[in-house]
Amino acid sequence: MSVFPRVSLRPEVYEHLRHVFLNQELLAAIGRAEAERRFQGLLLVLSHPPGFTCVRASTHLAPLEEVRRRLARELQQRQQRSGSPATVAVEILLHPRVPDVLLLPVIGPRSLVPLRSEVVVGAQCGSAVLRGANVFAPGIVATPKFMKPGDAVSVFSDVDGRCTRGCTKPFQGNKVFVGNGVSEMHRATIFAQEPAKGLGVRMTEPLYQSPSFDGVLPDLVFLQNLPSVVVGHVLGPRPGERVLDMCAAPGGKTCHLAGLMKNQGEVLALDRIRNKVELIRQNAAALRLTCVRAFCFNSTQAVTSDPALLATDGPPFPPSSFDRVLLDAPCSGLGQRPSMTVGWSLKEITSYSPLQRKLLHAAVQLLRPGGVLVYSTCTVTLAENEEQVAWALLTYPCLSLVPQEPHVGGPGLPGAGLTPDQLKLLQRFSPELSNVAPPLSTEAPPPLSNEAPPLSTEAPPPLSNEAPPLSTEAPPLSHQADRDTIGFFIAKFLKN
Repeated sequence: MSVFPRVSLRPEVYEHLRHVFLNQELLAAIGRAEAERRFQGLLLVLSHPPGFTCVRASTHLAPLEEVRRRLARELQQRQQRSGSPATVAVEILLHPRVPDVLLLPVIGPRSLVPLRSEVVVGAQCGSAVLRGANVFAPGIVATPKFMKPGDAVSVFSDVDGRCTRGCTKPFQGNKVFVGNGVSEMHRATIFAQEPAKGLGVRMTEPLYQSPSFDGVLPDLVFLQNLPSVVVGHVLGPRPGERVLDMCAAPGGKTCHLAGLMKNQGEVLALDRIRNKVELIRQNAAALRLTCVRAFCFNSTQAVTSDPALLATDGPPFPPSSFDRVLLDAPCSGLGQRPSMTVGWSLKEITSYSPLQRKLLHAAVQLLRPGGVLVYSTCTVTLAENEEQVAWALLTYPCLSLVPQEPHVGGPGLPGAGLTPDQLKLLQRFSPELSNVAPPLSTEAPPPLSNEAPPLSTEAPPPLSNEAPPLSTEAPPLSHQADRDTIGFFIAKFLKN
């Protein structure tokens, strides 16, 4: 159900994307009417949150079933402590193809009545609320004049960023209602000279109901979009290997790779921003992953054949230094959800391809013969996805596309001159197809299940407390989780 308008784009960006999704190859495959319908569907779905909250379990520390039971119990206890008048049973599903993923169906949009007292938050804060977060003070733009702790308020997201900070009058600009909550701060504290921190509004009636994971089992669960978890499995690192994550911050994928390797081997993580590198180290430490080493370094310069420039234990590295390389490339981010407005110019949207190619050039050199390179983005354009694959195959004859496992997304998008067989080897997550049947892929995904995946053969140890009962019936949205997610792209190469 759609409750928000289509994502707001600059006219030149709209026309650019429309050209992408109505390219001649795609029109020949599905026709103009269907292509136009999918494009308009994409603009609509991008402004809404995904239908599932995805959590990656730290299965290197505990079996998946144990993590699920502990998570269900923790979320239920938090509900009870919050004083909610009605406790809703938390449904936690296992993914049938991704063995360390837990899925929580999002309930919404709910039928809510906005209150007279309004709190306006920035667009980024509003998007976080739609995915289950509370409102923290830095995200608040405007409040009622005499707001105090305990006041019931409605929260609105400032879509275009036009609300004046500290405003007391009702904001009449472009805003959307994201739910009701209770103030946790005085207005004077929020807008004091020293920027306030901490919880500003506790959401009691979010428009889309999804648990807040702030401080929830930090060593056992990690909030991560489903395609971002799939990337780690597609790369397929093994214990004892040497793996490079070229654009690693904030470290979610880095830590996943280290966990898949059972903390045996070496995962080197690079990022250009120093405080983000520290975040990678903190995340690795929290998950007890000692095989991760993070460096502040520009990955386009991470390879050299000059012995005088080689570092003793960090970048730059000599060619053929790594068994596997992950390049989760900087991109335009047009697949992120929810996103109600994209204020970037066409020049900014199209500025990423040259950087991505520089990074791919370094990645190919750093990979040993016989090694695996995975390239991924969280955007929907051809130029940053399929066209980069076509360029890489033409520029580096040593590269070939290979099948991905698991393959739970659809094939690549026609339009870059790739063959149908090559498109099938790619993996594109297309949220605009979440309500389209049949999917582009000819192979239907298995339904979600509350049964453990076949990969899990070890029985979890009993817990000291009884976990809340979990449904044993197949969920009604059995085919939705793989498609109702963010827009994402994955390509897997073998260096011959």
